[in-house]
Amino acid sequence: MLPDHPQTTVLCIDDEDDQLLLRKLLLEEAGYRVFTATSGEEGIRLFQTEHIDLVIVDYWMSRVNGVVVARALKELCSKIPIIMLSGYAELPDEALGAADAWLIKSQVEPQKLLAVVKDLLKED
Repeated sequence: MLPDHPQTTVLCIDDEDDQLLLRKLLLEEAGYRVFTATSGEEGIRLFQTEHIDLVIVDYWMSRVNGVVVARALKELCSKIPIIMLSGYAELPDEALGAADAWLIKSQVEPQKLLAVVKDLLKED
């Protein structure tokens, strides 16, 4: 299954290599072009140099958490859809307005993540 726009690009930011690899493989299998970053700083740099259509970022990363990264990305492009992944069941107050979707890592099945990606990208 390929998205309507084969060049749709997703940036995944997570400091856990195994989680990053799983998301990358899932998204590439679905036909997306995927960039990965293992830190918030690296993710922001990639966002500034590559065409990115959607971002998936982990909430809890060392040095810079996902909310700080999401806010920085929204300042660069307020319309960028951002999915935040977390172990927390509820969105912390600090994350309000920073993410377009909040998903609990342990409960996100691959098809659910893909469905949220497609929904935010407004793909059929």
